[in-house]
Amino acid sequence: MAVVSASEPVDGSVSEGVDAPELRYFVFALFFIFGGITSLNDVILPKLKELFTLNYTQAMLVQFCFFTAYLVIGIPGAQLVKRIGYMRGAMTGLLVMMAGCLLFIPASRTATYGLFLFALFVLASGVVIVQVVANPLISLLGPQKTVHSRLTFAQAFNSLGTTVFPIVGSALILGGLAAVSADQLSGPALDAYRAAETSAIVSTYIGLAVALLVIAGAVFLFRNRLPGEQHERSSLLDGLSLIRRKRFGFGALCIFLYVGAEVSIGSLIVNYLQQSSTLGLSERGAGDLIFLYWGGAMVGRFIGSYFLRILSPGKILAGVACGAIALILLSTSSTGTISGYSLLAVGLMNSIMFPTIFSLACERLGARAADGSGIINIAIFGGAVVPLLTGVIADASGSLRTALLLPALCYAIIAAYGIYARRPASSDA
Repeated sequence: MAVVSASEPVDGSVSEGVDAPELRYFVFALFFIFGGITSLNDVILPKLKELFTLNYTQAMLVQFCFFTAYLVIGIPGAQLVKRIGYMRGAMTGLLVMMAGCLLFIPASRTATYGLFLFALFVLASGVVIVQVVANPLISLLGPQKTVHSRLTFAQAFNSLGTTVFPIVGSALILGGLAAVSADQLSGPALDAYRAAETSAIVSTYIGLAVALLVIAGAVFLFRNRLPGEQHERSSLLDGLSLIRRKRFGFGALCIFLYVGAEVSIGSLIVNYLQQSSTLGLSERGAGDLIFLYWGGAMVGRFIGSYFLRILSPGKILAGVACGAIALILLSTSSTGTISGYSLLAVGLMNSIMFPTIFSLACERLGARAADGSGIINIAIFGGAVVPLLTGVIADASGSLRTALLLPALCYAIIAAYGIYARRPASSDA
């Protein structure tokens, strides 16, 4: 029977970890579902951009509202999980996600962009709670010496979700675009067009709501699998005090930058591949290639889970960050096939970044792992800020290629962290 206590740190630092192998499959399922739902933003963003005739800055509000939930819910989510436990916390998060999916119904019927953004915020709030549970729990389920590898392997299931969901979403959402476009209509005709076209989005998210309800029911059956679970009690300020640890604070910054860079590229891929100077694809054709970006991350995580067992995680992190920079520079300085596929290949470089940064930053947090996970989830707010700034640069410069230099700068700082954190953490790091 699995037991989590203050004397057995939830970051997996005990020698043998928690003996509950069946829970690993449950955590893998959580990574799969919240990863897939997050990647659907890359599909609905170009659709909403066309339907509501948005510029890049306005369209990036999709990501801004989604990832702002990490800023707002990160610490309260961690406090909630510490109060009700990992399993009940996961169930709560899944039900909140389901509520967010159902909010797409009134958003579509009223054809209101603001309601879509609110629905995404609620959906993301549930994702935050689930993620607060998933990251420290998978670290707990095994020995400390393989925590980097184990978290990367779990993140591979996250990438499996981000690979599968865009394929299905592209067919269901982008595949249904009408022959006319929103900028050719006005008045009641425009409202009717938006309501009709967003029905594809609604159908997709209703299906997700049903799936989430089923998963929440399954989690309910596991609600007592950690009967001795305890967490160190702390206030909001106590949680934020972790930032003073250099290794953790620098790592939280890098999570902010990594998620921002990853989301920025994913959000712009469809429009980038549509450009005549890149691949000149249709919206549907470009959407169908999103899976290569996220699929590269999935493949890289399965591979990385092996190499992280035998090589320095910090050095690997620095290497893949430099690889991402090289691919962005290659893409922005070339045209045609090379330009398009080199940007898609950045997904392979992204593969091990999040789990490696997370595990490096959270080393030796012990019973404060839930607090650390909450702070890390706040740092995911970078997925709101960096894409919005990237959109502003794209609008101001008139060039997506210029805008991609901001994600490249983010990866440069991540490379520096890999070098900084290449050695094991000290007790006060």
